[in-house]
Amino acid sequence: MSERFDTEVLVVGGGPAGYVAAIRAAQYDLDVTLVEMHALGGTCLNRGCIPSKALLSAANVAHDARTGSQMGISADVDVDFQRMVEWKDDVVGNMNRSVEKLCKANRVSLVNGRAAFEDEHSARIEGPNGESERLTFEYAVVATGSRPIELPGFEFHRPEVLDAKGALALDELPDSLVVVGAGYIGMELSTLFAKLGVEVTVVEALDSMMPAFSPDLVAPVASAASELGIETNYGELASECHPTDRGVAVTTEDVDSGDRREYEADAVLVAVGRTPVTDTIDLGRIGIEPDEDGFVRTDEYGRTAVDHVFAVGDVAGEPMLAHAGATEGEIAAAEIAGRDSSAVDRAIPAVAFTSPEIATVGLTEAEAEETDHAVSVGEFPMRASGRALTIGHTEGFVRLVCGDGGVVLGGQVVGPEASELISEITLAVEAGLSAGELAESIHPHPTLSESIEEAAANEQDLAIHTLNR
Repeated sequence: MSERFDTEVLVVGGGPAGYVAAIRAAQYDLDVTLVEMHALGGTCLNRGCIPSKALLSAANVAHDARTGSQMGISADVDVDFQRMVEWKDDVVGNMNRSVEKLCKANRVSLVNGRAAFEDEHSARIEGPNGESERLTFEYAVVATGSRPIELPGFEFHRPEVLDAKGALALDELPDSLVVVGAGYIGMELSTLFAKLGVEVTVVEALDSMMPAFSPDLVAPVASAASELGIETNYGELASECHPTDRGVAVTTEDVDSGDRREYEADAVLVAVGRTPVTDTIDLGRIGIEPDEDGFVRTDEYGRTAVDHVFAVGDVAGEPMLAHAGATEGEIAAAEIAGRDSSAVDRAIPAVAFTSPEIATVGLTEAEAEETDHAVSVGEFPMRASGRALTIGHTEGFVRLVCGDGGVVLGGQVVGPEASELISEITLAVEAGLSAGELAESIHPHPTLSESIEEAAANEQDLAIHTLNR
């Protein structure tokens, strides 16, 4: 390291993208300083992925116990929501401490504070008690993440208006909840609260649920939501809300007719997406201007318009996924260290932890047909899976989308443990494996993973446990 710099690599933001970039850079023997304003782990660990999945797991236990009559189980379940939240907080706290230990064990210097650029090689760090210091760096990695989009009239400082963070930190369950937004975050949280006995009403300006996924993947989720008692209202734009004696009244306008409706509930949860955080770091001081959507433009290695400054994670744009950000952090660290970063053509899975789960990777059938490939498809329904039958969750299917020579170009899974099953398909896409090679790989019985083997065999008209296409 040049003696004129305080640190070789300054990482701003300690979420999945930032702390992974910091640890990997340190593993490459670089001197690294990581600055985080709040708790290590970022939104994902502290206010998003981990706490929501912890509460979803608990809600699933309660729901399965209540609805186990087909297995001969009847139960009157008492949910101690305060204790459930305490358990969730313990999970988050343990992981937060683990990230801190990993950073320190890898010789990453940790600084609690807000970092903002002063010039191309220095930043001012304001500590939690108002103190500040100047830190010079050779390279910088911006990993400031994203925050929930706040709708006009639905400001999050209002006690009756919740974002995901507020919803996951409630002290007690509301009796009723209006959810604005039927994207994957809105539907995950709607499922969570409905399984805990909350009356949930969803309003969505678009004409469908979770439009990022194809309708046949979403259909089992919509059906399950209906069975849970979730009321969904499409084509309605949430226009305003006001407090009531009960809690809140949400007014919507029909996007076609303009007709207004009002929904009353204890609270309203706004889940209409996230926006990148670029207003805390003074990017303009080093000549970096976000694009029209607020994201920092980068090349495939995470490098910005300033060669020695990188941006990774949500702040660098879609896909705004924790595992994508972590991978970008690894790539940026490798590029800074002069290592092979393998940045091109990475297969990135996407998952919605709804009921049932949805997971996708690579190309859909429609996308593959727009290429020069001779497209073929293999499918296997979960209702034909012995393991799915034994756990009482048979909704959904596995689909493999293949190109020339049966090479797997993508896959879609909807059903139990889709989030786990997608990894094998991701590996197949990444490694250029064929459906034939997947079909020849022996999967243990009885497991859900056999559905991938059968879908692969179905692509060749050789499936045993389902009719071939």
